Amino acid sequence: MLKKSIVVATLLALVLGTVALAQNPPVSPSPIKRTPIGKTEIPGGQYEVLSAVVEIAPGFKAGRHFHPGTVQVQMLDGEFWLALDGQPEKTYTAGQAFEVPLKAIHNEGSVGDKPAKFIAVYIVEKGQPLVQPVK
Repeated sequence: MLKKSIVVATLLALVLGTVALAQNPPVSPSPIKRTPIGKTEIPGGQYEVLSAVVEIAPGFKAGRHFHPGTVQVQMLDGEFWLALDGQPEKTYTAGQAFEVPLKAIHNEGSVGDKPAKFIAVYIVEKGQPLVQPVK
């Protein structure tokens, strides 16, 4: 009887998992492309500096999240939308620079009909995921 219950529970989990994936399939190709251009560990510290060229597909919004450190951004092309919790939404264009403060909860994305492209310099805690979702 116990074996039968385990088999039924396993099959049920597989079916429900498949249904969940069908309802929320992974996005392919990814709407965010990060091309690393540098990584430097800060000697004697718990932080590292990562730099990347980032492209966000037109119209894509990342959802609320934070980074385990400060992010410096230099816009190269397109329009980037930033909504920091508790602050007015802003849009940045080529030539503009801005900072996302340490662990600031925010949403971001590309607006307009072409990708937002920028250089991002992340000064983050070593070993932490670069992006941490928030509900």
